Amino acid sequence: MTQKTGHALIHDYLRTLDGSPGVYRMLDAQGAVLYVGKARDLKARVSNYARPSGHSARIARMIRDTHSMMFLTTRTETEALLLEQNLIKQLKPRYNVLLRDDKSFPNILVAKSHDFAQIKKHRGAKSEKGDYYGPFASAGAVNRTLTQLQRVFLLRNCTDSTFESRTRPCLLYQIKRCSAPCVGRISQEDYGALVADAERFLQGKTTDIQAGLAREMAKAAEAMEYERAAALRDRIKALTAVQSVQAVNPRGVAEADIVALHMESGQACVQVFFIRGNQSWGNRDFYPRLGGAESPDEVMQAFLLQFYDDKPPPRQILLSHGPEDPELTGEVLSERAGRKVEVLIPQRGEKFDLVTNALRNARESLGRRMSESAAQARLLEGLGEAFALPATPRRIEIYDNSHIMGTNAVGGMVVAGPEGFIKSQYRKFNIKGTEIAPGDDFGMMKEVLTRRFSRLLKEDPDRQTAAWPDLLLIDGGAGQVSAVDGILADLGVEDIPIVGVAKGVDRDHGKEEFHRPGQRPFALRMNDPVLYFVQRLRDEAHRWAIGTHRAKRAKSVMANPLDEIAGIGAARKRALLAHFGSAKAVSRAGLPDLQAVDGISAAMAQKVYDHFHPKA
Repeated sequence: MTQKTGHALIHDYLRTLDGSPGVYRMLDAQGAVLYVGKARDLKARVSNYARPSGHSARIARMIRDTHSMMFLTTRTETEALLLEQNLIKQLKPRYNVLLRDDKSFPNILVAKSHDFAQIKKHRGAKSEKGDYYGPFASAGAVNRTLTQLQRVFLLRNCTDSTFESRTRPCLLYQIKRCSAPCVGRISQEDYGALVADAERFLQGKTTDIQAGLAREMAKAAEAMEYERAAALRDRIKALTAVQSVQAVNPRGVAEADIVALHMESGQACVQVFFIRGNQSWGNRDFYPRLGGAESPDEVMQAFLLQFYDDKPPPRQILLSHGPEDPELTGEVLSERAGRKVEVLIPQRGEKFDLVTNALRNARESLGRRMSESAAQARLLEGLGEAFALPATPRRIEIYDNSHIMGTNAVGGMVVAGPEGFIKSQYRKFNIKGTEIAPGDDFGMMKEVLTRRFSRLLKEDPDRQTAAWPDLLLIDGGAGQVSAVDGILADLGVEDIPIVGVAKGVDRDHGKEEFHRPGQRPFALRMNDPVLYFVQRLRDEAHRWAIGTHRAKRAKSVMANPLDEIAGIGAARKRALLAHFGSAKAVSRAGLPDLQAVDGISAAMAQKVYDHFHPKA
């Protein structure tokens, strides 16, 4: 008996459905999820797919590929919408709109675990005691704001341990970016007033602060405290400069995200501007993956629900296009925020101007991206032709190693495709093999490729995902290519093209030679765009591997033997180093000397002693 698919299969499911709200999943022949949808009335929604005609090409293709369905009822439509977005993020179905964003947004933290608050950049969970301000669009936007805050309010950014160990002011005090509370140049009360002013600034109350500074300057001048008056004047100048460089400084919008969508040629760009405390805290563009012929309303709703899945929404969200269901979207976002969230589509006034500006940015960003994608596509086609590949590569993996005389050895993998470098796919490999001789590049490459492709074979043996490369680029000549070919053959992977990029004559940039297994080396013309493209790929792999190696080397240089001892935290390490002067002196200390250190118990002293004097 032939298994039903498509319209006929969906029609059969209708007999078991009722009018409850819920979520449905459409699956292909292999059980992979094609689409996740929600419905106020499951039976009514699914019956639309049972019709044999009247669908867009995208929907018709999805229905044709459907071999089974799954259903889950919920109590309310709001629950269904939340569940739908969770499943989309988890399963990444082919026909859903998917927000491709794996970055968290930075915040400014005014840390208040110390008597003198510290101001710093923060990412991740908000578990540290203090006040958080954000989100900012980028680390650059946070760093600029922190620099401005230091110039105006003279707040410290050093760690608590550095603060406690200072005996004289640091350079930041000399260049008038810190008030040096570490050495008593300012009282706790006066420093607290600076912190309060900084927080008012972050809340947008800059006019009050400037007026207060002006009054203080006038008083200092009257009292003939000219040095203090000059310092206050410099702070006023810095504050004025901060206000003048604000790209967007809306008077009537205190807290909002401006979200604008532009769609063209099957692609979409969403621009998000962050307004907090009547100040612009930057913007970021996003390029959601579309499943086909979605409407702007569908894309906007999917974006909003996925974007605010892991971050609190502001009090207002100003949109260029309405979501598919504005009321339900606002209800879901309000539930996540724990307060009222307004979802507005401005038609006039300052808010409309803000949205118009964001929309223009979205249109221009998408235009640039499409232009870059077209150029990238031409380069990939040229690469396929130059290396006689069976098809234009969609995923290129470039490998390189980095070490100094075999120490701190790492391998790096860089990935490129039709949209350029795919940095979320980059990988670092710490070389773990103890049998690898120092400086053995072949051994290092063998370990890297064995780990990479063993995992691929385990996780995706049938090559159903886009994780398998269409081309491997290796930094090296015939020897490296032959070694890599043998490594992949041992793993049973013999159909992925391998190209080695060697320096060529005089090791000159532009005279690279290319090696293929079993073929003679060849070169490309000096002015060939494909040659420049390969150089970029190789140089990016160099940069990635060398940066990884330097970070590992720096970490090893800064490593302290005391960190290896269980139970020795920051306080005990500080006590030991203060008592003995260095980790080396700690390692030579006798048990009675260790027991004499404040904060080190007899049991902990024994543990430290045993660590440095292992029994035979």
